[in-house]
Amino acid sequence: MTTLPSLPGFDGLITLSRREGVDIRPTLLRVLTDLYVQANAHSGDEARQFVELTSRLIDEVDDATRAAVRARLAVYPGTPVEVARKLGLKPASPDQRVPLAPEIPATCSTAPPVKPSSEVQLRMASNLSMQPRDAAEISDMFFHASAGGRALILHDLHDSQLKASARIPAARAARAIETLEMAAFAADVENFTLELGEALILPSRVAAQVVNDPGGEPLACAARALDMPSAVFQRVLLFLNPEFGSSVHYVYRLSRLYDRLTERSALIMLAAWRGSTMAATRAKYRSSLYDDERHRVRSVPAQTRPAPHLPDTDSAPRRSSGR
Repeated sequence: MTTLPSLPGFDGLITLSRREGVDIRPTLLRVLTDLYVQANAHSGDEARQFVELTSRLIDEVDDATRAAVRARLAVYPGTPVEVARKLGLKPASPDQRVPLAPEIPATCSTAPPVKPSSEVQLRMASNLSMQPRDAAEISDMFFHASAGGRALILHDLHDSQLKASARIPAARAARAIETLEMAAFAADVENFTLELGEALILPSRVAAQVVNDPGGEPLACAARALDMPSAVFQRVLLFLNPEFGSSVHYVYRLSRLYDRLTERSALIMLAAWRGSTMAATRAKYRSSLYDDERHRVRSVPAQTRPAPHLPDTDSAPRRSSGR
C-alpha cells in the first residue's frame, strides 16, 4: 500500500510558492493524484488526508490541470466521494463508488465500405493476373499429363498463388447446367460443346478439346467451374459419350476426382485456358506482322554524289589590261 507523503506546514509551502513567483499548485495536485491512484485501496487516514489536500488545490488550479486530474480519478474506483463531487463525478449515493469511465475503443474511425466489383471487372482482373505465356504452359502441361499427373496438378493449383477466374453467375450457370444435361441425354456432343464454350467464355477450339479429351479430367474441371451437382455430372458421364460411359472404371474414377476437386482449382484452370487462347492468337499473328515490317524495308540503290566541277584555269581566257 502506498502511503501519501506527510506534508507538514502545507499552508507555509503555498505561501512560499506565491512569494517566489512560482505556482507549484498544479504540479502538487498532479503528484498527489498520481500517488493516490497507484494503490488499489487506502486506509481511512490516507483517504482523509487526500481529501484535505486536494480539496484546496482543485479550486485554485487552472482548468487544464483540473481536467487532467478529473480524467485520472474518473477511472479509479477508490476515488473519495468528496473529491468526486468537487470534480463533477457525482455518484448515485454516498456509499456507491464512482462509476468507471467508458472504455475508449481501439479505433475511432471506421473504414468506408468497399464497393463490390462487378462481374465484368472481376473477370478482367482474373484474366490479367496470369500472363498468357504462363497460362499456355499450364494448359499444355495439363493436357499432356497422365491421369495421375493431372490430379496432382489440380491439387497443387489449389494452394498456388495464382488468381482464379471469377465465378460464373448463378443464373447463367443454372441455365447452362440444364442445357448441358439435356444435350448429354441426347448424346449431342456438338451442342454440348457449344453451350459449354458459351457458358465458360471459351473459344470453340478449347471447348472441343475439353469435351473430347479421352481422360475426362478437363470435363470435370469445366463442370466444377459451373458448380454442377455431382449427380448431374455422373449422368453426363454416362450418356454424353456411350463409349466412355459404358466403362464402370471410367465413371467411378472421374466421380471420385470430381468430389475431391475444389472450385478454386477449377477456376484457376479456367483462367489458364482463357489465357492460352490469347497466347495462341499472339503467336499466330506475330510472324505475319514481322514479315510485313520486313517487306516494308525496301532496298534503295546507293547513289553516288557527282564530283564537283572545277573550272579549267588553262583554258580560261585571260583579261588583258589595256593602258
